[in-house]
Amino acid sequence: MIKIGIIGGAGYTAGELIRLLLNHPDAEIVFINSSSNAGNKITDVHGGLYGETDLVFTDRLPLDQIDLLFFCTAHGDTKKFMESHVIPENVKIIDLSQDYRIKSPDHDFIYGLPELNRRQICKSQHVANPGCFATCIQLGILPLAKHLMLNSDLHINAITGSTGAGVKPSATSHFSWRNDNISIYKPFTHQHLAEIGQSLRQLQNSFHSTINFIPVRGNFSRGIFTTTYLDCKIELPEIKRIYEEYYDDHSFTFVTDKNPDLKQVVNTNKCLIYLQKHEDKLLIVSMIDNLLKGASGQAVHNMNLLFGLEEKVGLHLKPSAF
Repeated sequence: MIKIGIIGGAGYTAGELIRLLLNHPDAEIVFINSSSNAGNKITDVHGGLYGETDLVFTDRLPLDQIDLLFFCTAHGDTKKFMESHVIPENVKIIDLSQDYRIKSPDHDFIYGLPELNRRQICKSQHVANPGCFATCIQLGILPLAKHLMLNSDLHINAITGSTGAGVKPSATSHFSWRNDNISIYKPFTHQHLAEIGQSLRQLQNSFHSTINFIPVRGNFSRGIFTTTYLDCKIELPEIKRIYEEYYDDHSFTFVTDKNPDLKQVVNTNKCLIYLQKHEDKLLIVSMIDNLLKGASGQAVHNMNLLFGLEEKVGLHLKPSAF
């Protein structure tokens, strides 16, 4: 049994992570640390877990009692914690923040996108979980990078649900503003661009094209729907073969011949990819659940890899029938 600690337990990603771990046959949650909620029941914050757990938040850090530590902290807080606490060397770490996603001689975190770094993740001690937009976008284009086919600018539009903004209320996540509304934010400058570029250059060292990324706030709760297009003269059957070959031995990413919709991936750890050619333009549609494949589901996938478990354990999740 993998004994687990969680730092920062009150947010959406933490709630999903707790739900997954409570139903994972090889996981046991030892503590969930939250200084602001210490002493409160988990179900006081995550009401959907009523009847599933009697755990309470704690301000204690019994790090010597765990095998794995998850960070569900705000960006910047994981690094602060790592610098101010001594974590036992045998304790593995999965960080869901952006603090260690960019490779650096200052840390040993492996970028935790299994479809890119599965072998390295299996042998690692510390994993940096990818961002949700970055996951969805990369899965749509990694096969092209592997075949050195990214030789023009990328044009990307991705719309995300309101849970992507986190649990803390803000002017753009308030129901009255978000409902029946749509808007862009951080056009061409989103923070996930750095990790996307890093991954593409890992497979295609010559990649230096511009990534034109327009993030969009959607008026739904969860999911990311991404469209990417670029110049490509290769015929569609060959492109499909390249994609199917790339993802053939991966458990959660699928290439579909039918134009998919977002509901097919919401509440699952899947990514669906759909390909179209329009003369010399290749259109790639990719979609995920931002809280699962884009965050907590991927984190549990990484946990399974770290501890030598079958990849899909605890992740047999199904979308709604409607």
